[in-house]
Amino acid sequence: MRRNILVIGSGPIVIGQAAEFDYAGVQACRALREEGHRVILINSNPATIMTDPEIADAVYLEPLTLESVSAVIELERPDALLPTLGGQTGLNLAVALDDAGVLKRFGVQLLGTPIATIKLAEDRELFKEKMIEIGEPVARSVVVTEIEQGLAFAIEAGYPLVVRPAYTLGGTGGGIVRNERELRETLASGLAASMIHQALLEVSLLGWKEIEYEVLRDASDDCIIVCNMENFDPVGVHTGDSIVIAPSQTLSDLEYQMLRTSSLNVIRALDVQGGCNIQFALHPTSNEYAIIEVNPRVSRSSALASKATGYPIAKISTRIALGQRLEEIPNPVTGVTKAAYEPTLDYVVVKIPRWPFDKFPLADTLLGTQMKSTGEAMGIGRTFAAGLLKAIRGLDVGRETLTGGAMREWSDDQLMAVVENPTHERLFAVAEMLRRSADRSACVERLHAASGIDRFWLDEVGELVALERRLYERHEREDVDRAFRDGYSSQGIRALTGGGERPVGPAAAFRMVDTAAAEFPARSPYYYLSRGESDEMRAPTREAVVVVGSGPIRIGQGIEFDYSCVHAAWALREAGLAPVVVNNNPETVSTDFDISDVLVFEPPGADEVEAAYRSTGARGVMLAFGGQTAISLAAELTERGVPIVGSDRATLDMAEDREQFDAALARLGVARPEGRAARSFRQARAIARELGFPVLVRPSFVLGGRAMEIVYNEGQLASYVESAPPIAADAPLLVDRYLEGLEVELDAVFDGEDILIPGIFEHIERAGIHSGDSISVYPAPSLDDAMERHITDVTLSIARELGVRGSINIQFVIHEGKLYIIEANPRASRTVPIIQKATGINLTAAATRIALGERLADLPYGTGLRPRSPFTVVKVPVFSFAKMRGVETILGPEMKSTGEVLGIDASFAGALRKGFLGAGIALPERGGRILVSIADEEKESAVPIMRRYAEMGHRLIATDGTQRVLAAAGILCERINKIAEGSPHVLDAISSRSVDLVINDAKGAREVSDAYKIRRGSVEAGIACLTSLDTARALAEALANTAGPPCSLHRYLASVTAKA
Repeated sequence: MRRNILVIGSGPIVIGQAAEFDYAGVQACRALREEGHRVILINSNPATIMTDPEIADAVYLEPLTLESVSAVIELERPDALLPTLGGQTGLNLAVALDDAGVLKRFGVQLLGTPIATIKLAEDRELFKEKMIEIGEPVARSVVVTEIEQGLAFAIEAGYPLVVRPAYTLGGTGGGIVRNERELRETLASGLAASMIHQALLEVSLLGWKEIEYEVLRDASDDCIIVCNMENFDPVGVHTGDSIVIAPSQTLSDLEYQMLRTSSLNVIRALDVQGGCNIQFALHPTSNEYAIIEVNPRVSRSSALASKATGYPIAKISTRIALGQRLEEIPNPVTGVTKAAYEPTLDYVVVKIPRWPFDKFPLADTLLGTQMKSTGEAMGIGRTFAAGLLKAIRGLDVGRETLTGGAMREWSDDQLMAVVENPTHERLFAVAEMLRRSADRSACVERLHAASGIDRFWLDEVGELVALERRLYERHEREDVDRAFRDGYSSQGIRALTGGGERPVGPAAAFRMVDTAAAEFPARSPYYYLSRGESDEMRAPTREAVVVVGSGPIRIGQGIEFDYSCVHAAWALREAGLAPVVVNNNPETVSTDFDISDVLVFEPPGADEVEAAYRSTGARGVMLAFGGQTAISLAAELTERGVPIVGSDRATLDMAEDREQFDAALARLGVARPEGRAARSFRQARAIARELGFPVLVRPSFVLGGRAMEIVYNEGQLASYVESAPPIAADAPLLVDRYLEGLEVELDAVFDGEDILIPGIFEHIERAGIHSGDSISVYPAPSLDDAMERHITDVTLSIARELGVRGSINIQFVIHEGKLYIIEANPRASRTVPIIQKATGINLTAAATRIALGERLADLPYGTGLRPRSPFTVVKVPVFSFAKMRGVETILGPEMKSTGEVLGIDASFAGALRKGFLGAGIALPERGGRILVSIADEEKESAVPIMRRYAEMGHRLIATDGTQRVLAAAGILCERINKIAEGSPHVLDAISSRSVDLVINDAKGAREVSDAYKIRRGSVEAGIACLTSLDTARALAEALANTAGPPCSLHRYLASVTAKA
């Protein structure tokens, strides 16, 4: 029977909830439609494949709030709801809908895991009671709803303790506490983060092994273990921040079977129907264990387990939710076995997190039970060593080896401090200690005692360190071959052996991931690379093209690039070619086994891309869709004779090289902010003096505004040069005059003759804030027809001059009525998914077909600047500052957001309102209290904005200087003390949550100032803090208006077609 089924997505990418739910959601929607059901999807994230109109029958890009989802239910009248593919967001919304009576009122059946089970697993007290009831051990703990209850337990139990808030993701608000001050702070944030104001306070199991089991169960009570995983780091580091190995390597059979039995006991007792992740703490020297927590849904670990085994957990979980049994569901990977057949691995998988500390150098890098990583890289190899090295290289942080780099200069005490108190550098500190030691066994014992890391892992790292030492000292052929087999790249081996020609190792062979360790024939085209073995690659029968992926999700290079890779693969298939995807991100859709004709799960490096190209007999490789990771391979691949399909190396170099690009603009007569490249600090200072401060400074060849900054004087310039990447002849520092104006941005494709521009975005915030952190609006409300024509003409001339064949993204600033180009990137950008959804034009498909040699005139996408859509879309960035204690929240040229949401509405104000709501910004009600603190140079500009807030009935509070300016303008404003003036002061008002919004406009980072403390205090208290007056103006517009009712993306796009 055909049913209407509502699927809830997970919303924007944040730390703790990333692209794994896009991958799971796509699998779920496809499985539901394969079974003949009508799928209704609600999700606010525009950057995902999941929210494309092809994935569901009705897609709602609406805020994931109780009110919004209830309105969609009332409009669509679904028969059933599937919430377990939407992460913690989906579960929390399902509980809220049930508690509000919405599901009962509209007769909506919950599919899969029941509400009672969700509450049982998420409510810390109910879960603890259930585990005790079924005889499963849990750590000694107490459930608290007040800080004083926690303090009382601490007196009884002692420190350290672990705080685990209920109904949260990624350990939000929790952590390890070692004294009363930390307990008070963490409980305050944890209780505030919990939707039921509850947290579990448990005795620490620090030093125990952390083990995970991924389990599936159907309604007939049949269960399977999909995969078990072992953390490199012992309990105390969130599993999302730990190195994870699958399958486990250090457990005895007795321990494995003991935890397997416990997993089945737990999933049955909880009545989970579908996927479930169970985390255990296992004593390192006894058989004692305790259950840490259970996630009754598809999770980050589910995505890792799914990619590690090849078993499509989300798809099978969806079929279970429909009432199907494991024994009757086909395994789509093998085509001959059923889903009840437990996967078998004949290889080792290693996952390493990707942290954002390169963006936040002042952040607290100590790892604990609150997750801090934004993404992860996964390596597959015949051994742990091979999987580990592939994962390290795949992080794209410039590391090819375990040893070397800055840590050689560290003291032993500095290294041991990181070993004992883990940071993102712990693995490399372990390796450096092993490198220095003359007695490896003694060093392993010392490291084990300090870290709790199992001796097996330390010995394995020690073996690799010894290999690196031999390569450095002797360069023997045997060691070179061993290094290739252990996952090292030719670049890494060349660095270890002191340079020279590129080393050649054993022949590259592709091995299959088939869920059955070759026991059954598989039709899965899923491979990893090994050396010196038989090759299992089944080359496609059609001509192939390799699509190079973007690697792990990180700030500046997120899920948007994976989106473009998926669409490129689909477009290649439509063109009659075989897409071959090379990528190493286990969370994403591009690494799903049936997206491409061949999936090579490897780091997107030159060795792996070349091997995939040669093994499949491909026409060439596409780099334009994998962000800077892929683009940076152009020179090396060209030297190896690997053809680039689309814009070639000369085009990429011209756009990246400052002198070449400036010369091209000069030939065209196109203006850009005046500036030059500096190859020393003295040159940079001279250029800045000539241009006049402020200036915009940045390194060459970066993405996401990495290390980009506006500096206002020579002192700031000197400080910048000291902390930024080193200036080099081949990587100069770029110094530009800073122009404050209206920033606009576009994505286009060019075929050598015609150009296609679906639309132009306008940024709400003035130039100087990274485009990824700006609120963006389409259609651009401030541009007239003449300026749009001028922008189109300039874009065409630049694309032609650069020799683009495919995608190009250009950012402009309009300063005093004149158009200046900021930068041009001949590749897909992070705004591609948004413009595709806003216009219905598949820009990635057009770029792919052009790269293959086709012309826009022969394709169905049109040419020139396309007509404006008859509605407004607003992209609002989302930040994860709450997970990054101590970081500065001021927005600037370096990107800081982890994700984004989209507001769509008939009106600009309505779209703004939906965007703010979707981003999780609590809109102050009429009469709400707004704390205002404005920099001196912006006080006059703030007056009309603050007047509007006051006229809407909001109560303004400000410190002395701002209060006097507002009062002089006739705006009623209450004065509050600065911090130095004593309590009650601004921080008291924030920490007590007696204000509803903070507006703190400031210029440049002030990490020790009152303004900084106000911004950080707002983050810790969960109060929205706006750091730009432009954003504050936009929010006022949103507050003054209402948004229209929910409307599906399909209906919006139908209005575009009707208008055309």
